[in-house]
Amino acid sequence: MVQDTTDDMKDFIENDLWQTIEEFLNAGIHLGDSNNGIHLTFGLLILVSLVLIATKFLMNWTRVFFTRKMDTEDKLKFVTIFKYVKYLIYVGVILLTMSSAGIDITLLITASAALFVGIGLALQELFQDIIGGILIVVDKSLSVGDIVEVDDRIGKILEIRLRTTLAQTRDEKVMVIPNHKFMMETVFNYTQNHRIIREVVRVGVAYGSDVELVTRLLLEAVKEEEGVLKQREPFVMFDDFGDSALLFSVHFFIDDAFMVLRLKSRIRYRIDALFREHGVRIPFPQRDVHFFQQSLPGEADSYSQPQQPE
Repeated sequence: MVQDTTDDMKDFIENDLWQTIEEFLNAGIHLGDSNNGIHLTFGLLILVSLVLIATKFLMNWTRVFFTRKMDTEDKLKFVTIFKYVKYLIYVGVILLTMSSAGIDITLLITASAALFVGIGLALQELFQDIIGGILIVVDKSLSVGDIVEVDDRIGKILEIRLRTTLAQTRDEKVMVIPNHKFMMETVFNYTQNHRIIREVVRVGVAYGSDVELVTRLLLEAVKEEEGVLKQREPFVMFDDFGDSALLFSVHFFIDDAFMVLRLKSRIRYRIDALFREHGVRIPFPQRDVHFFQQSLPGEADSYSQPQQPE
């Protein structure tokens, strides 16, 4: 009795239930013969729906994984990027659905490929900027507030967009920098690791000057200025014996690279005042000039003695 019930149940599942499910999955639109026709069935639509749901779940998980440590602003940019990627994946799924339904998509793919190649060549730099923006957001090579040097100009990063980056220069202008510059060229980031940087002011003094006095005055000029860090001691270097002067440089540390030009200007004012007060001269370039006189035939060539500088 039990064996007969089991056999009946097995026969029902194999012949009735499964056949009904298979007929439902195969139901739909059938055009043409079984090999070359177009077959858009319920089973294919269910499969596509499951693939789209799984794709959406995977994309959401990937987005959360990459943005879990990002700031709110960077998260919004990454969400925008993922929207474009999601649309491309959906288009791919639709094309696969059309192919599975028996629709020949070769011509469509060929035309699309040619179109995308043309667009890619025309918008090559735009794509480089977008990829550069994505990499900046992901690897944190640049942040808002960083001080960078691009094309020999110093700027403070105001905003990082998907295609461009905005930076404010020292003269209150805004630079619009294509993101590919940060990927293709050498860019100096003054505040990537820390905000403290070392700066230098160079000066030359006349030969015969008291070098110890010069060293003391340079350190005094730097230490008196507000903006020079007190915890990092400045120091003076005797750089070289120049053509017309003894060359010195005073090195100091600051934590605001954006305002360094004004600070250097104040230090130079102070150095000039201290040098005048203590009689240290900053020389100007000097040259010896020789005047040659063309002699007549039979006369010796002559020239005037160089005039000594007063």
